[in-house]
Amino acid sequence: MSIEIKMPALSPTMEEGTLAKWLVKEGDTVKSGDLLAEIETDKATMEFEAVDEGVIGKITVPEGTDNVKVGTVIAVMAGEGEDVPAAAAPAPTPAPAPAAKTEATPAPTPAPTATSAKANGADTGSRIKASPLAKRLAAEKGVDLASLSGSGPNGRIVKADLDGAKPGAAPAAAAPTPSAPAPAAAPAEHKPVWYDESIPHEEEKLSNIRKTIARRLTESKQTIPHIYLTVDIRLDALLKLRSELNKALEPRGVKLSVNDLLIKALGVALIQTPKCNVTYTGDRLIKYSRADVSVAVSTPTGLITPIIRDAAGVSVSSISTQMKDLAGRAKEGKLQPQEYQGGTASLSNMGMFGIKQFEAVINPPQGMIMAIGAGEKRPYVIDDSLQIATIMSATGSFDHRAIDGADGAELMKTFKALVEAPMGMIA
Repeated sequence: MSIEIKMPALSPTMEEGTLAKWLVKEGDTVKSGDLLAEIETDKATMEFEAVDEGVIGKITVPEGTDNVKVGTVIAVMAGEGEDVPAAAAPAPTPAPAPAAKTEATPAPTPAPTATSAKANGADTGSRIKASPLAKRLAAEKGVDLASLSGSGPNGRIVKADLDGAKPGAAPAAAAPTPSAPAPAAAPAEHKPVWYDESIPHEEEKLSNIRKTIARRLTESKQTIPHIYLTVDIRLDALLKLRSELNKALEPRGVKLSVNDLLIKALGVALIQTPKCNVTYTGDRLIKYSRADVSVAVSTPTGLITPIIRDAAGVSVSSISTQMKDLAGRAKEGKLQPQEYQGGTASLSNMGMFGIKQFEAVINPPQGMIMAIGAGEKRPYVIDDSLQIATIMSATGSFDHRAIDGADGAELMKTFKALVEAPMGMIA
């Protein structure tokens, strides 16, 4: 009996993904555990394994296809010696019933038919491909983009295609009727944005990861009232301890970074200041008894935050080893969902770029994030005398719905004390 292979949900939040690459072809024999495809989720590119054995009879979704919904049949596998029945492949989406014949443009429907989409350079059954400038000019002139053929890359409609185009009732402007309600407005991040096409440029397609980053950061700044608290921290004692620990750990091949020690300090500070180790849910406050610190890592496809579980309870050598492994696999897009989803607070360090101070955006549903600036030699008062010390600025961003300013200040005070007297956090 043939087996349908469906788009998997590779993370709890995944609703759709990009079928980045097929690792098999029609006619290949596969067994359980064999790699079938690379799937780009909202966080990473992951490999998808077969759970059954058989022969790949038909691939129904080609590689490179975007926005494939979870549960969509992407291939059909035949049992040994069995042909794949044609009915096993998913049928194309039926076109909406045609409206009454008229010379005017048809009344709008929730989505274009597969035929009209293909004729006008649209993604299959989704949207018309047109530059933002072409869309704006078409709206101003009353030109129906569906009546044009695109001369741009992959059939994209550009400004030149509107030259000489005759105005007509565009679908979006058609009078609504009780039987054909207007489609819902597109999400804000998909609204066309005007830019000057006369400037030499190139277009880069957004990955699912970049789309998710944009959506989550917009959500965070729009829905979470941020409060920012900054402290200056003397690093000399921590730098000295790091040097001593690295000498002791050298035979084990472990080399601690300053960031490893700051992760430890934040974990301990969260445990000592439990009012900041929380999540606001609207009608409840979730209070965590463990500090799982998400650490911002820059990758070629965007920012991702692998997690150090129980940062307060594990050794700094374990934190260092874990971070090297997690950061390396993050840059290769090889993290598993449980390695980057969750966490109780975040740490983002831009000191290696020479950034003195910045205010980070909270990573929901967490309640706070610590932004670390560069350590630099500065005049500093020590024992009532002005001296030169290595000083770092740290800024905590707190969800003010859940964390009062005084509680956030207490965490910053605790974090500062742990960094300036680091033996207390590793004892």
